[in-house]
Amino acid sequence: MSALFDRLSQLFEQGHARDVGELLSDRRFADAGRTADAAVLIAVTDRSDPGVILTQRPRTMRDHPGQVAFPGGKLEAGEDAVTAALREAREELAMDPAEVRVVGTTDRYQTGTGFDITPVLAVVPPDLPLQAHPREVESWFEAPLSLLMDERNWQTNSAVWKGAERHYYEMDHAGYRIWGVTAAICANLSRRLAWVGQD
Repeated sequence: MSALFDRLSQLFEQGHARDVGELLSDRRFADAGRTADAAVLIAVTDRSDPGVILTQRPRTMRDHPGQVAFPGGKLEAGEDAVTAALREAREELAMDPAEVRVVGTTDRYQTGTGFDITPVLAVVPPDLPLQAHPREVESWFEAPLSLLMDERNWQTNSAVWKGAERHYYEMDHAGYRIWGVTAAICANLSRRLAWVGQD
């Protein structure tokens, strides 16, 4: 058994049993006519200092080009969020679903571009032989879980979008800009896990 898996599972259960206040969402910017269900995999590496596997999307993609993201995408017919997240991680990074231990699904996030995303938290072995699919992923990297789960590390910025002011989180890590949807999902999960200060 994995001590990290057990620890995350306990924090996950405790966090989803309590009220953590209002969570981040772009629901007010969403076009109701274009909503599609999607799922992402928050793959935490089983290390003494756990990391989270993130990708950078190709700059040629239609939705969120060039942005840092979790492996994931739209649900196909008959899929649930877990199945879709595991399939997408295999397609994008050649991640073997048999190596993924799912902790659970966490708070859905609605984007302003029309996606209703279910994040799937999971634990994976360290140093998996991942390989980026060039049409899906420009590059991938691992960011420390402790970095992503500490809201003090995020800068808060704002911009006018669709005629209204939108506030968003962002940070730079190892030359990557992590912001927008990915940052918001991290912030929401950090409130559920209360990972910082657990050591």
